[in-house]
Amino acid sequence: MEERKFKEEMILKGLPGMLMLLVSILVVLASIPVIIAGSFHFSRGGSGAILALSIILGTILACAGVVMLCGLKVIHPNEALVLTLFGNYYGTLYEAGFHWVNPFCTAVNPTAGQKEVQQKESGKELAVNINLGQAITSKVVSLKTMTLDNKKQKVNDELGNPVEIGTIVIWRVKNATKAMLNVENYKEFLSIQCDAITRNAARNYPYDANDGADEKTLRGSSQEIADIMQEELQAKVLEAGIEILDVRITHLAYAPEIASAMLQRQQATAVIDARQKIVEGAVSMVEMALQQLSENRIVELDEERKAAMVSNLLVVLCGNKDAQPIVNSGSLY
Repeated sequence: MEERKFKEEMILKGLPGMLMLLVSILVVLASIPVIIAGSFHFSRGGSGAILALSIILGTILACAGVVMLCGLKVIHPNEALVLTLFGNYYGTLYEAGFHWVNPFCTAVNPTAGQKEVQQKESGKELAVNINLGQAITSKVVSLKTMTLDNKKQKVNDELGNPVEIGTIVIWRVKNATKAMLNVENYKEFLSIQCDAITRNAARNYPYDANDGADEKTLRGSSQEIADIMQEELQAKVLEAGIEILDVRITHLAYAPEIASAMLQRQQATAVIDARQKIVEGAVSMVEMALQQLSENRIVELDEERKAAMVSNLLVVLCGNKDAQPIVNSGSLY
């Protein structure tokens, strides 16, 4: 059977709450003189049927007033209330204020009976959902901007290297009806989808680029990858009525078991790059020295002496330690 998705919502406009509160109180108070009138008539020798009728009518008025009081709803700014009537979707209240709706309507919010409690166990924070049972909790849906802190998790990048990555998601409920009726728990649904998108992004990109490679990486293109994650996450939670405002990568590192090896690799790469620059500079300086000696005719060197000079200059310029000069007092030949 195909699952039904609520794509259209009906926005309710409740009656003024203060007016209906006054009417409800008047209905309850009206039951008192009705019962008193019936009792007074019976005490003066009236029929017992009149007394019974007055008691029944007064009771009905009192119950009607109490039932009418149940239709009073308070909506704060950036909140919504999704209502059902006998199992069918009735409408959604978005306007802040004091309203009166059909008292037989029931507010829907599967997350109202749960709260997140932070516990510390073995140095780690665990999020535990505790059922509040019969506790009185508000069933309004918050439309405020909220933050989902997706703690760091260990995943494998495109090359199979284990990395730790953590993200935060800035989000809000845009369609309260979809959030309440399309998914069981929209907060848990968002958290699971965020985990899946994070793992998928890490699997599609390497942590760092290979030598000379021009490609997107988790470390070098974090902003671009975060934008891609935002688009994918928005597509996943669209049916839940959630709007993704921003996604950011807050933690990115190699897993501890390979962190030291990768650090050595980065250090070796840095040493090789530095040596390459040193050699390029030394060759340029030797070439410039030979060219100026030849142009200015300071000294005439044969190929063997040029080779010796090039060797000595490269040793001096590329060495790790300062060269110790040796003065030649004799002839070069």
